[in-house]
Amino acid sequence: MLEKKKIIREKLEKERDILLEEMRDMGKLNPETGEWEATPREQAFPESDQNDMADRFEDFEAKSSMIKTLEPRLNNILRAIKGLNRDSFGKCEVCKKDIEIARLEANPAARTCKKHLEG
Repeated sequence: MLEKKKIIREKLEKERDILLEEMRDMGKLNPETGEWEATPREQAFPESDQNDMADRFEDFEAKSSMIKTLEPRLNNILRAIKGLNRDSFGKCEVCKKDIEIARLEANPAARTCKKHLEG
């Protein structure tokens, strides 16, 4: 299992880095809340017309939506990385049995076995 954990760690760290890069492109981490927040696109000109303002708002909403989707995944990845050295890593949180290796390879941050798949 030691070699599997090494492979899983590499996958987790790679996905973490990809997620962090994507999220940094869309927003920033608020140090006070620990949550990611979308940042609006910079204005090209000091005075924007209504179309420019609508475009900026639409872009901001899209970024906010993506962050809401990506942040839980990032948190699961970070949690899995922290838990790699624990005896409970790779155990289903529901039944405490080993999570199938194929499932961990497909989703290294999986917290349940296939029988108790997260909803």
